[in-house]
Amino acid sequence: WSLCIVNGQKGTMMHSRIISTGHHIPGAEVRNSDLKQFPSNAIPLIEQKTGIKARHYAAPEQCTSDLAYLAARECLAKAGLDPGKVQGIILATSSPDRIQPATAARVQALLNADQAFAVDVNSVCSGGIYALHFADCLIRSGQYDNILVIASELYSKILNPSDFATFPYFGDGAAAVLLGSDPASPGIIGSIIKTDGRGHDVIQVPGGGTMLPGPQVSNPRDWYFTMKGREVYDFAVARGSEIIDEILAKYQVDRSQLKVVVPHQANISIIDAIAVNSGIPRSKFYVNLYNYGNTAGASVMIALSEVVASGSAGPGDQVLLVAFGGGLSWGAALIKL
Repeated sequence: WSLCIVNGQKGTMMHSRIISTGHHIPGAEVRNSDLKQFPSNAIPLIEQKTGIKARHYAAPEQCTSDLAYLAARECLAKAGLDPGKVQGIILATSSPDRIQPATAARVQALLNADQAFAVDVNSVCSGGIYALHFADCLIRSGQYDNILVIASELYSKILNPSDFATFPYFGDGAAAVLLGSDPASPGIIGSIIKTDGRGHDVIQVPGGGTMLPGPQVSNPRDWYFTMKGREVYDFAVARGSEIIDEILAKYQVDRSQLKVVVPHQANISIIDAIAVNSGIPRSKFYVNLYNYGNTAGASVMIALSEVVASGSAGPGDQVLLVAFGGGLSWGAALIKL
């Protein structure tokens, strides 16, 4: 075992590994044909443009922390870990319960994980990978034996129901990954996260923060999620392709070694273009957006949980995660199951 300096002392170098995963998809399925507020001749365009056939919405009384709790509970049950032994909770969300406190705090309370720190990460659709990256770094530091990473989004409550450019394409859902420490071999081989803040207004919810406080919001549309579709598409294809090349080169992994690629589930055309640009067979890309739509920061984590649960990848297989979102932000993670 190699040695490293941790907090000024020599110790065994730790790696993080995936102990278990879990996810929760709300029960209310909304198919394209259910979106009666839009003209009937526009409905076929949803699937034609994005591949999305349906999405799931949380119940009116549910909030983001409720979905996060249900995914986390499943993840911990699979691991057989008492919530009281969880040491940290990192929650990725761009649709928080409230502007403050951290949504993760309520999740901690719901789980009775009273020994865990709890903090939110907001990097929109890249959030799941950002949270994994931070958790991996904390475990590698030697200070934590386990961290629960959750990504939870409830976009049905922050979308304008009359906006055809956004409303049909997003859904609600959550997923969780329990990371544990391992002195022998890494489960997360490595990850990369990036931001280009010059695109900070490409994807946003304008109202409610300190830039446009609630009392100053005069246009009701400013309370809702907005994005510049063409710019998002070009950014996602370019950066998604580039970061795949970068992470494979950095960790010296050949494309042929990848069992599954889990991309952000935004648009089937984006995924197809990234597959072509990266030189990785499209058949290796896991896709579930047909039934869930874009679940923002939760999408990659939900897909990873499904990959594990379905046996699409198993022990020893290498899985590549890649995501892109508001900020503008993007990231990738190489995982050995």
